[in-house]
Amino acid sequence: MICRILSTLLLVAFTAGNAVGDESRRTITHEDLWLMPRVGTPAVSPDGRYAVVSVVAPAYDSDEQASHLWLITVDGSESPRQLTFARGRESGASWGPDSQKLAFAAQRDGDEVAQIYVLDLKAGGEARRVTSISTGARLPRFSPDGSRIAFTSDVHPDSRNDSDSRRIAEEEKARTHEVYTYTGFPIRNWDRWLPERQPRLLVQTLGEDEAVDVLAGSALVARPGYGGRTTPGGSELDAVWTPDGESLVFVASDNRDRAAFDFINTDLWQVSAAGGEVRRLTGSDDPGAGDGWGEPAFTPDGRSLLALRVPRTDRVYNAARLARLGWPDATPQSEITLPDARAVLEYVASPDGREVFMTADDAGHVKLYRADWRTGQARLAFDMDLGIYTGLSGATRARQPVLLASFESAANPAEIVRIDLRRGGHERLTDFSVARAAQLDLAPVEHFWFDNARGVPVHSMLVRPANFDPERRYPLLVMIHGGPHLMFRDYFFLRWNYHLLAGTEYVVLLTNYTGSTGFGERFAQAIQGDPLRGPADEINQAADEAIARFEFIDGERQCAGGASYGGHLANWLQGTTDRYRCLISHAGLVNLESQWATSDVAYSREANLGGPPWELTDVWQDQNPIRFAAHWRTPVLVTIGKLDYRVPLNNVLEYWTALQRQQVESRLLVYPNENHWIMNGHNSRHFYDEIDQWLARWLLEREPVG
Repeated sequence: MICRILSTLLLVAFTAGNAVGDESRRTITHEDLWLMPRVGTPAVSPDGRYAVVSVVAPAYDSDEQASHLWLITVDGSESPRQLTFARGRESGASWGPDSQKLAFAAQRDGDEVAQIYVLDLKAGGEARRVTSISTGARLPRFSPDGSRIAFTSDVHPDSRNDSDSRRIAEEEKARTHEVYTYTGFPIRNWDRWLPERQPRLLVQTLGEDEAVDVLAGSALVARPGYGGRTTPGGSELDAVWTPDGESLVFVASDNRDRAAFDFINTDLWQVSAAGGEVRRLTGSDDPGAGDGWGEPAFTPDGRSLLALRVPRTDRVYNAARLARLGWPDATPQSEITLPDARAVLEYVASPDGREVFMTADDAGHVKLYRADWRTGQARLAFDMDLGIYTGLSGATRARQPVLLASFESAANPAEIVRIDLRRGGHERLTDFSVARAAQLDLAPVEHFWFDNARGVPVHSMLVRPANFDPERRYPLLVMIHGGPHLMFRDYFFLRWNYHLLAGTEYVVLLTNYTGSTGFGERFAQAIQGDPLRGPADEINQAADEAIARFEFIDGERQCAGGASYGGHLANWLQGTTDRYRCLISHAGLVNLESQWATSDVAYSREANLGGPPWELTDVWQDQNPIRFAAHWRTPVLVTIGKLDYRVPLNNVLEYWTALQRQQVESRLLVYPNENHWIMNGHNSRHFYDEIDQWLARWLLEREPVG
C-alpha cells in the first residue's frame, strides 16, 4: 500500500520511456479527467494514528455523484476504509479530542438543510444527527472536552435564536413581492446576490435540543460592515476553541461596508461559549482598513495563538506571514516570514510547539517549509521537482510530528501522503486514482526560465503531448493563468487540464508572468500599475523562448488563451499582436471602466490603476483593451457563465459587440447555469470539445464539426 514517491526518478523514467511516445499508455479523455476520483484534504486525529478524508466518486449527472468519508491509518498498516455510505455529501470533517469521534456536515434523508452528524468509530454504527437548526449547519468543531460542538450558520441579522429564524423565514415566504434591497456595498459575491443573512457562530451541547447563537445581540453583528472571511461559497468565521473550552476565537470583518472606497480587512475576535459581547483581539475600532488576519489555531500547549497576518500597505497584494500571539492576553510575540516573503498558505505546529511547518507557492510547486520559533528563521524542509502539497494536517498529541497532505502533479491525480521530515519526500497512503492514471500518457511538466525586459527571471512550464514524437513539429498553445496573484502549478487541474488541452497535437506553454505568486512578494506586487502590457510582453517572450529552445515546436502555428485575468490578457493580445492564429477568452474583461463598475470587487481595481476611472490616469486609457478595437483581427472563441458576477456578462457582451462591429471571426458560448467556472460535467465536456475544435480549425486547419 505504501509507495515511496521519488519525483526525480519518475522524471527520468518518463524521459527514458517516452522518447517517441509510450504505446502502452493512451491519451487522456474528458471521461478520464471528469470521472477520476477526487481526493480531498486529510484531517489527522489528535493522537496521530488516523486520518479522515472525503473522496468524491464523480458522475456527469450531479444526482448520481457520491461523496463519502474514508478512514486512513497514518502508518499505512491497513487499507483505507470507507466510513459513510448514505446519500448526500459530507463536508468539514473534524475529530473529537479522544480521536474516536468524527463530526461532519451533511444533508441526509429527512433533512431540509445540512446538519451536523457525529460518528463514533469505537462504538460503530451509523452517524447520529446532533443539530436540528432551520438555517443549516457547517464546519463543526469539537470543544476540548468533547461535550460541545461549535458550527457556523447563516441567519437573518434580526434573529437571536432558531425560533426567530423560523418566524422570519415564514414571513418572507408569505410576501407577495420579491425584491433585493441594499443600502451599501458589496451586493454580490462571485455567482450570487448577497442575501439578507450573516454568518453566526453557534454552540451545540451534545444531548441538548437547541444550539446557542453565541453572537446574537452582540455589537459586532449589528455593525453594517460585519461579515466573515469572503470565499466563493459565502462568508466563513474559521472558529477555533480556546484551550480552556470557555470561549472561541474567530475571524470577522467589521468594515466590509467600506469595500467600494477602501481596502477592507478581517480581524481576530473572541466570544464566550455561552454568548455575550465580543472581544477584539487584533486591529482597532478605527473604521479604516488594517492588517488582514485569518486561519487561527492554538499551539498544542495552549500558550500561544497562531494566525496568518496579511499586512496592509499601499500595494494591492501583500503576502501572508505567520504571527504568534501570547495567550490569553493576545499580545504579539513573534512572526515568521518565508524566504523572499512568499505567502504562507497553510501551517501546522509541532506537538511540542517548538516548530511550525508551512506550505508556500514556489516556482510551479507548493513546497514545505519549517521554522523554529526560537530563531524565527524559515527554511525549505526539503526540495522537490514534481507536484504540490495541499491540505497540510498534523497531530496535536503525538510524540513526534505527524504531517499528512494531499499530493498531486500534472501526471499524478491527488492522493493522501505522509511527509517524511527526516529523509524528505513522502510515502503514499492511498491509491484511489493510481491504477487509472497509470493507463494514461501524462508527461511531467518541464521547467525553464528567461529574463524579462527588466532583467527579472520569469518562470515557465511546458507540457508535451501524448504519444510524443521528437521528429514532429507541434503547434504551440500558450495558456495564461488567472488571478493575477495565482501561479501555474504542477497539478492535475480539472478546469484547464494541461494534458487534455495538449491531446496528441499540441505543446502547451504555461508562463508565470509578473504578478504571479511563488516568486516572492515583490514579484507579485510588480504588476500594480502595469496590469496588462508588461505581463503580455512576458507571455509573448516566453513563446519566443520556447520556440527557440524546443525544436519540436512549430513557431508558425500558435494560439493563446486564458480565463478570468488570463481572459483579460487574451483580450489585450487581441489588439496588440498578430502573432497568434487564434485566441480563447473565458470570463475576460474588455473594458476596464465597466468592469470596475459592475464586478463584485471594485476598490482594489482602482488602486491597481492609480485612481478611479474618472481621473483617467494613463493606465485607464493606455491599457484598456476596448480602446484597441480598431486593431482587432485575430479569430477568437469567447466563453462565459451567465451567473458570473466577478467578470459580469456585460463585459463579454461588450467584447462580442465590438468583435461583430469589426467583423472579426468569432464564436460566443454563454453557459446559462454556470458561474465564473464551468463546473457541470456535461458543460465541461462541451467546453473542452469546443476548444479542441477551435484549435484544430486554426492550428491543424480542420473544418469545424457541427
